[in-house]
Amino acid sequence: MTARLSRRSRLAAAGAVAAAGVLLLGACGDQTDDAEGGSGGSESGGGSGEGEAAGELFDLLPQGIQDAGEIKVGSDIAYAPIEFIDENDEIAGIDPDIGAALGEVLGVDFVFENGTFDGLILGLNNGRHDVIMSAMTDTAERQQGVSEDAEGGADFVNYFQAGSALLVAADNPEGVESVDDLCGLSVAAQQGTANEAVIEAAQENCDEPIQPVINEVDSESITALQNGRADVVITDYPVALYNELTAGGGELFTVVGEQIDAAPYGIAVSKENAELRDALQAAVQEIIDNGTYAEVLAEWSAEAGAIEEATVNAGE
Repeated sequence: MTARLSRRSRLAAAGAVAAAGVLLLGACGDQTDDAEGGSGGSESGGGSGEGEAAGELFDLLPQGIQDAGEIKVGSDIAYAPIEFIDENDEIAGIDPDIGAALGEVLGVDFVFENGTFDGLILGLNNGRHDVIMSAMTDTAERQQGVSEDAEGGADFVNYFQAGSALLVAADNPEGVESVDDLCGLSVAAQQGTANEAVIEAAQENCDEPIQPVINEVDSESITALQNGRADVVITDYPVALYNELTAGGGELFTVVGEQIDAAPYGIAVSKENAELRDALQAAVQEIIDNGTYAEVLAEWSAEAGAIEEATVNAGE
C-alpha cells in the first residue's frame, strides 16, 4: 500500500490496534544488550511440536536448534505495535505473535531477547541471537553488510511489508505534507533504521538544512515530538498509525502524507546458516497457507502489510 488512508478509514481499520496496548512514550525496558529477555508469544505452544506440519518442518531445522528446542530472537522491543512491553510487563506485538505462530509449525519456542537495534546484526553474527525479528527492513546494504548496522551481513526471510511515515503534532503547525516539507525543521528518527536514511536523502534537496534528532530507540523520537524537541518523526507506518490512534486518546498526533518506500521486513539469519533460513522460509509459507498469518495481522489491524509468498532477500 502506498497511498495514505483517510483518517476516518484508518480509525475504522485500526480499532483493534488502539485497544491492543498503551503508547510507550518512555523507554520500554532496558535497551542494552544485557536486558532481560522474554519469550514473547512462545508460551502459546510454540514448542509443542504437535501436528503434521510441525513434524515435517522440525526436521528441516539445524540439529543445534532441534536439541535446544528454541530459537533465540534478537529484537529492539520498543516499537509498538510491532514489538513492545505491554501494561502487564510482557512482550507483545505483531512480531512476537508471528514468532509464536512460526514456533507452532516448527515445533520450537521463539524466545525474544531485548537489544539495541543497530547492534542486532552484530549480535546475530557473533552467536548471541539465532535470528532477528525487529521490524527490520530487508535491504541490499544489510544483506551485503555494507550499512553500519549490518556488519557481516545477513540473509532475510521476508514476512511483512511496510514503509516509512511522517508523524506530526495533531494540529500540524508546520503544515507538513511530504518529505519535501522537512527542510528547516527538526526531524526525529531511530538510529540505524531506514527512517534515518529518509532524513539523509531529504537533506540533499534542502537549501535550509534539516535538523536531525536521532535517537537510540524509537520511543525517544515520539517523546521528542510530544515535548516539542522535534517537529516531525519519521517512523514505520504501522508504528506511526498506532501512535496517532493511542497517544492521548488519539488527540496528540496525526500521520500526514503518503507511505514512503514500502519495503519488506525480514527475519535476519546468518549467511552461515542456510539450513535455518530455509526452514524459516518454509514455516512462513506454512502459516500463510494455513491462515494463521492472516489471523495475527487481523488481530493487530495490520492486514495492509500482508504478503502472499515467503521470499528470501527480496529487498533492494
